[in-house]
Amino acid sequence: MMKAAIFEYIPKRFLKRASFEQKDTNRMILGFKDGRNVYSRWAARLFARSLAMTDLHDVAIVCIPASTQCAHVRRWKRFTQELCKRTGAINGFDYVQVRGSRKRAHVTGDYELATNIKHYVHIDAEYFRNKKVLVIDDIYTTGQSSRSFIAAMEAAGADVVMAMFLAKTRQHR
Repeated sequence: MMKAAIFEYIPKRFLKRASFEQKDTNRMILGFKDGRNVYSRWAARLFARSLAMTDLHDVAIVCIPASTQCAHVRRWKRFTQELCKRTGAINGFDYVQVRGSRKRAHVTGDYELATNIKHYVHIDAEYFRNKKVLVIDDIYTTGQSSRSFIAAMEAAGADVVMAMFLAKTRQHR
């Protein structure tokens, strides 16, 4: 399975050394994570441009769930509608639901999603059975959340063909 990220993300503690362009990119990425309309459209255009040469007419787009239902809807609903309109993909948003909440891993360092995804996310297995799926997330840091969600999608019968991320965290050592 192919994985790709559009940008690099610089953690806040390292932004002092970042260029103006990188700081501006970080600002837009965080605006997207907050679910702001202008950044949802911006991200959808970027993903659509990146996927322009890919035939997605029989592929469902599914986003890795946010930490709460409210955050999930705010971040992903408009984005998936816009992206599917631009690419011709199937919108899988309504078939993955957040029930309950989890700690935000990037804040706590506790990657709870890996161990309790079944307790806070409902995946409609009947809908996804034998369906090709493109999984999308905002920031890839350790990959643990994406691996767990992809495993859950595959356990539900989906054929995950690709994972894309708005940004990949740059590791500073």
